[in-house]
Amino acid sequence: MKKILIIYLALFVGLASCKKLEEINVDPNKVTEAHPQLLLTQIEWSAAHFNFGTGALYAQKMLVQTDGENGGQYYKWDRADFDAYSNMRDITKMMEEAARINSNAYVALGKFFRSFYFLNLTLTFGDVPYSQALQGETQETYTPPTYDAQKDVFKGILAELKEANDILAAENTIIAGDIIYAGDVTKWRKAVNALRLKVLMLLSKKEADADLNIKSTFAQVVNSEPLFASGTDDAQLVFLDQEGNRYPEFNSSSYGSGMYMDSTFIRRLQDRTDPRLFIFCTQTKNAEDGGLAINDFSAYEGGDPAAPYSEVNTKAANGKTSKVNNRYTKDPTTEPVVIIGYTEQQLIIAEGIVRGWVSGDAKDYYDEAVKASFKFYETYAKGYGSYVTQAIATAYLAKPINNLAAAATDEQKIEMIVTQRYLRTFLQSPWASFFDHLRTGYPSFRRPPGVNIPYRWMYPQAEYNVNAENVSAAIQTQFGEGNDKISSQPWWLK
Repeated sequence: MKKILIIYLALFVGLASCKKLEEINVDPNKVTEAHPQLLLTQIEWSAAHFNFGTGALYAQKMLVQTDGENGGQYYKWDRADFDAYSNMRDITKMMEEAARINSNAYVALGKFFRSFYFLNLTLTFGDVPYSQALQGETQETYTPPTYDAQKDVFKGILAELKEANDILAAENTIIAGDIIYAGDVTKWRKAVNALRLKVLMLLSKKEADADLNIKSTFAQVVNSEPLFASGTDDAQLVFLDQEGNRYPEFNSSSYGSGMYMDSTFIRRLQDRTDPRLFIFCTQTKNAEDGGLAINDFSAYEGGDPAAPYSEVNTKAANGKTSKVNNRYTKDPTTEPVVIIGYTEQQLIIAEGIVRGWVSGDAKDYYDEAVKASFKFYETYAKGYGSYVTQAIATAYLAKPINNLAAAATDEQKIEMIVTQRYLRTFLQSPWASFFDHLRTGYPSFRRPPGVNIPYRWMYPQAEYNVNAENVSAAIQTQFGEGNDKISSQPWWLK
């Protein structure tokens, strides 16, 4: 019996020695392959939540803090993070799995979401790792990535979006796992092209750069590619009243006693008799106690974003300051988060017409954008739809302050268009209005005397720890040695 066991053992060892260890030591519970649809759902969810929240609203003069100094409100920030790269790991994996099963639609969506994140990264910092980024698992010997010039990052983003559109144009399959468009390839093409227009408009200061072909590319997209036809095409995430699928600010404790509305934001809405005011914020306590109607514009007031927070706190304690409308924290299925949508697209095209990049009637696009924004809130702001009907939107657009035809110069038209982009970004499109302000100067952002608005954020400390040579080279190339500062102006704004 012992001899038989020894023989069997010898045979087993002999067979095993013919195979590599990794071939016989496979954990059946550890997944090494997956259909890309299993990754797409989380990718879309993460993109809709990326940078979401109130942080940008302080810098964009929509909120003030009364129980302490908020760094964004006073433009006292330093470093940002590279979290976008972490999110893009799933995108990389999705694209790898898509290539494995020869499913090009997922490759195209990967390019869309890569563009979404790389755009955020380069606007935040300037030069960033792009061409060598996200290769840690494919390199035989890992080396930290070099930084690409910001112009090359923008060119890469635009190239990837064009590739995404071209790939999807040849697809006729349903994209499984898609919680934004339920697999509709045509709607995804529209979203891709709307983002292309957004990127091109962000480069408005570079319209004379022949290497970028901004104007001709913009016109080609507007005239020849599928674009959003109405708000129903918006690339948005709709929330459900179930655990893990509710609106991000539902039951949020951050809207406590110290957070109030900014007076400059409220005044811009009041000056335009803009009924979105009632949707964004509450009446002051004094106005509510006095029985003023919800649609009484005098019932709303904010805190001065340039004043010391103690002064703003006193005003709020006296019942003279509005808070954020509690529908954002009380309604688990309030409005969707729009990644890119019809309102923004139409305003971008309107600006492109004013700038002479494409032919058309800027007022038509501008009016359609405003009406679509009103329609969005009529649809989703429960209990407030009667304040933002299409009839009210038409009357709103007829007022001289809102009527694009009443603007005397192209610069005034651009200010009106960019201001409407700003007004639609309350708890939507984080930081978009801040970057538009850097690009155009509109709208103006009130701040204490002597405080300058930053152009960027400093690179993460982790980069100095693990990629010091490359981050230092990027700083030197862009700004000069040792000038990783928030006041350093990146290429896209020069």
